[in-house]
Amino acid sequence: MNNWIDNLKQKYLIGNIVEKIIFINVAIFIVTYLFNTLSFLFKSEGNFIINWFALSPHLNTIIFKPWTIISYGFIHSGFFHILFNLLFLYYIGNLFLDYFSKKQFLVYYLLGIISGGIIYLLSYNYLPALKTQETVLVGASAGVTAILVGIASHIPNYVLRFRFIGGIKLLYIAIAFIALDLIQIPNGNAGGHLAHIGGAIIGYLLTVYLNQGKGIIEWFENLFISKKQKPLKTVYKNKQPYKSNINNPKGQQIKIDRILDKISKSGYDTLTKDEKDFLFKVGKN
Repeated sequence: MNNWIDNLKQKYLIGNIVEKIIFINVAIFIVTYLFNTLSFLFKSEGNFIINWFALSPHLNTIIFKPWTIISYGFIHSGFFHILFNLLFLYYIGNLFLDYFSKKQFLVYYLLGIISGGIIYLLSYNYLPALKTQETVLVGASAGVTAILVGIASHIPNYVLRFRFIGGIKLLYIAIAFIALDLIQIPNGNAGGHLAHIGGAIIGYLLTVYLNQGKGIIEWFENLFISKKQKPLKTVYKNKQPYKSNINNPKGQQIKIDRILDKISKSGYDTLTKDEKDFLFKVGKN
């Protein structure tokens, strides 16, 4: 038993950020169902985890339980709910990490959950069709959707290949998921589908911001830290600057390999102007 637990701990520690998020979701899922069993045996009113960590549509609840705007994204309503979310997160999340950092992954994921929660709250308080419905929001889908739309906006022509179907561009997959959410809103689980839309919106906006050459992490920090509160940085000027990588054979080859790998994955059109100019200069030498 101890060896089994130690192996799990080891896998968690060596896993990337996507795998760590999956571990956390699975652990919370198990705890939720343990509380569900205890609630049944002792005839308690509801599940403690759901009562305290799911997102309620009532605005006064979010005032007294502000953590639920994030915690709901780590709770799932059933086995197939968590299975689909985490399988999709595993494949799309690891593709995301090929182009973004783990910090950026967390920004997309958490802001996707938050924006999905906000859309859910606004919808259930201001849309006439939903005002009378009593429900709670759970699931990581808004965060997963933010990851999907974020990476699809960054490399829209990247092709995913499926058995029996063939290759489909990532952009079309993202559009199909959003379209399915929109048409399914009247057919049940309106809150979940609306939360997905919130995640999609923030995923797209973050990538647009990134493509403008602005740092996502700095933008995220600016939401919570004013410029006056930020510590001053001391900048040291190097009197003997390093030579450019283009004059360094080893550094040049590393950059060429990285660019060629990018071309093989997402096509020549995804290269930046600097990368295209670099290949042109190298080709002339």
